[in-house]
Amino acid sequence: MREVVLQIPTLEAEQNIDIDVKINGKKRTMQYRVEIVEWHEYEELKDNKVAVIRHVIKEHEKDWQLIQIGMPTETHIPIMFRKKRVEIFDTPSS
Repeated sequence: MREVVLQIPTLEAEQNIDIDVKINGKKRTMQYRVEIVEWHEYEELKDNKVAVIRHVIKEHEKDWQLIQIGMPTETHIPIMFRKKRVEIFDTPSS
């Protein structure tokens, strides 16, 4: 899939983003979720930030797929997910 990069406003703790696009004249809504993972919320894993990220991804809702892991800071890391699309095909009437 080709990528389009969009600038979004400053992120809050959790931000849902819906983007309407037209592809070959057909409208699609793409849903994204940006979650800010605070390191201090994972006290038991605080010394292993990779383990924190793996835990967040593994435990995330299964109908969302990982899209991007942002630049970590001393206090948090942004992680972006995209809602998986369910393809609906028109079936001819009998």
